[in-house]
Amino acid sequence: MIGYSGHAYVAADIFLSAGRSVTAYCDKEEKGFNPFNLKYLGPESDSSVIEILKEYDYFIALGDHQIRKRIFYILQTVLGVSANAVHSSAIIAPSAQLASGIFIAANATINPLAKIGNGAICNTSCSIDHECVIGDFAHIAPGAVLCGNVKIGEGSFVGANSVIRQGITVGKDVMIGAGTVVVKDIPDGALVAGNPQKNLH
Repeated sequence: MIGYSGHAYVAADIFLSAGRSVTAYCDKEEKGFNPFNLKYLGPESDSSVIEILKEYDYFIALGDHQIRKRIFYILQTVLGVSANAVHSSAIIAPSAQLASGIFIAANATINPLAKIGNGAICNTSCSIDHECVIGDFAHIAPGAVLCGNVKIGEGSFVGANSVIRQGITVGKDVMIGAGTVVVKDIPDGALVAGNPQKNLH
């Protein structure tokens, strides 16, 4: 595990529920709270730690998309592609396309022909309908509903229990507040919330 806090705890549980061993973690410093009794390897930026990591599969369990993206490309260069954390209760259509380093939590639904980009997070009980495209390092929060043919740009965040109407395009680095009902396209970098959506930034 790269990173070891709340998001990592859920990822560790996903791997364990799939029968995989979770043995160690990397972080800036050793954590006082270690709920999964993992071995601390050190920061993933240390060359000695990189050598150790070559013996492991790895997963970047960091919620911040900018940090996740930076570490993803550094480690992919030296270690190859990251594992995917996919909960056994998730429903994923055979025709869906999954990239690497993605997180699909319990009861998430990924419908036919959807595409999930590198390092994306599809959190608990979210619903991603047919032909949706989730950009690299985007985060679909718990309970969010994306109707068909929705496109979410790189690094964007879709808040818990939001609903996005079919065919909508959301730009890059957008923040959508919890419970928002999105009925029109959103440009890059916008902050929106409300029912219906209102631009806040």
